[in-house]
Amino acid sequence: MIVGTAGHIDHGKTALVRALTGIDADRLPEEKKRGITIELGYAWMPLEDGGRIGFVDVPGHEKLVRTMVAGASGIDFGLLLIAADDGPMPQTIEHATILSLLGVRRGAAVITKIDRVDADRLRETEAAVAGLLASAGLEDYPVLQVSSIRGDGIDGLRALLVEALRAAPGDGVPGAGFRMGLDRAFTLDGVGTVVAGSVSAGKVAIGDGLSLAATPHKEYRVRSLQVHSRTAQEAQAGQRCAVGLAGLERSDELRGQVLCDPAIALTTQRIDVWLQVAATEERALRSGTLVHLHAATQDCLATVAVLGQPSIAPGAAAPAQLVLHKPANVWHGDRFILRDASAIRTVAGGSVLDPLGPVRYRQTPERLAYLETQRADDPMTRLLGALVQAPYGVNGATWLRSSGLARWPFDLEQVPDIVVGAGGEWIVSRARLQENEAGLLRVLGDFHAKYPDEIGPDLLRARRLAAPRMPEALWLQLTEHMIAAGSINRRNGFLHLPEHGVALRAAEQVVAEHALPKLLDGRYDPPWVRDIAQTARLPEVQVRQVLGRMARGGDVYQIVKDLFYHPAVMQDAADLVRRLAHEDPQGQVTAARFRDETGLGRKRAIQILEFFDRIGFLRRVGDVHLLRPGTLLFPTKD
Repeated sequence: MIVGTAGHIDHGKTALVRALTGIDADRLPEEKKRGITIELGYAWMPLEDGGRIGFVDVPGHEKLVRTMVAGASGIDFGLLLIAADDGPMPQTIEHATILSLLGVRRGAAVITKIDRVDADRLRETEAAVAGLLASAGLEDYPVLQVSSIRGDGIDGLRALLVEALRAAPGDGVPGAGFRMGLDRAFTLDGVGTVVAGSVSAGKVAIGDGLSLAATPHKEYRVRSLQVHSRTAQEAQAGQRCAVGLAGLERSDELRGQVLCDPAIALTTQRIDVWLQVAATEERALRSGTLVHLHAATQDCLATVAVLGQPSIAPGAAAPAQLVLHKPANVWHGDRFILRDASAIRTVAGGSVLDPLGPVRYRQTPERLAYLETQRADDPMTRLLGALVQAPYGVNGATWLRSSGLARWPFDLEQVPDIVVGAGGEWIVSRARLQENEAGLLRVLGDFHAKYPDEIGPDLLRARRLAAPRMPEALWLQLTEHMIAAGSINRRNGFLHLPEHGVALRAAEQVVAEHALPKLLDGRYDPPWVRDIAQTARLPEVQVRQVLGRMARGGDVYQIVKDLFYHPAVMQDAADLVRRLAHEDPQGQVTAARFRDETGLGRKRAIQILEFFDRIGFLRRVGDVHLLRPGTLLFPTKD
């Protein structure tokens, strides 16, 4: 468990931590000189069972609220300190607001320096603290009184912390990937680069591979671990941790980044959130407002887009999208704070609902209903809610990573009323799947009725007709599912109903029986469509359409309009072109040489060579043609 101390400057945070732990959390010379905390300070309180409770001592100065938020974002238990002689001060109020907006519901208010005031003044401070807690939504915080100098109340506070540790939640969500916001980076002899922070989720052990979320392609091996300044073999959520990483170079840019399991690495610039405006605000928060986003140790400018309503009143909450001005690393459930554009005051806070917010359709009723389902903490509840609202299903891998999960915390195959694609990439509720299938079948039926001589639309055209807003990856999964089930067929990239394919193949058989022998006999000078139609006594339109479909399927090759070649003839032509290229010192094929070898006229020779250019077998350079290296078209016979 990590305890964070918050409060106004010079209200005794560092002194209280020292009284509880025996450690001076002020580590910088400037801090000791001025008697204030500038950077985050860390300490730990040893327990009788050998365990430790970590402490984060955050700055209280108004100019250092950014650092305070970085520390408060990783704490499990908050201590809001108020000096008895001063009472609540401006930074006390803001820190209480921040604790509330960050969702730190486990904590206590501690009145310090009680040795400096009389009983009347102490009662006044108690009343003021009670009012502050009520206004900030922290009514559950008990109020304690201590003196770090005399030791009054220290044992009682220590007992409260131990009890809070025993009542703390367990290991968190099963399958959660390790992640830790970095607030320190330094170098140790024999170890190399060491980064430190508060572990917000998951576990890590020596030997594991970790990445910086911003550069997931680079992986670093964990060489050493320290938990609360003690060597350890593994670390987990709720602990202060220092990680020695092999291969990582120290840089000032490391602070503010997120160290994580490579499986959950995620970078985004649009996040959909549940946003609560601070009750201390005087005006409603509107779309277009420029703010500073503070998430863990990250800080960047963002623009607010309120969803579903024009604005959010002070003290109220609603969904919103934050458009970030630079990439950030956040996951579902991450808490954050928004400060105004000048970074003077805290205006709002909340939690991430979807770290990959959409650019379009973010205001639709369907999207708002989807975000409402993502407010649940339980992963299965959120997944089922998402599937109810997602008309086309969800990408399982993306949803898992967005949730910060390295693996499913439950058996996906045992979840009722859902259909899972290969590898869990595509997940859809059974009811939504039936709707999507019916829609595609309806579109194909209408297409066949309108274009009876066409095999059907290609994959992309079918998607535009049936589900234009369905992500392409999900569309491919849907069509593969229906093809495997036999409800639709795919022929050379075109989708069609099975019965339509049977009817077309019967019609094509008649044309093919007459056309293919003539195309083969004609060799390099085959008959045109009109000649085939006259000889076979078939409608010219029918012959043209059937040969066109056969060309799309690779059964014949269309050189120009109404002129088709047999595949065997085109293989011979390709072999000839390959031989001519090998015989030429520069590997060139000219129209004149090809004309002479085939006995064709110059125009027809050029048409065949230009066809080879179009399909990628040859490449034209000026007036000559060159073989494309590595082409799989028309392979050699040996």
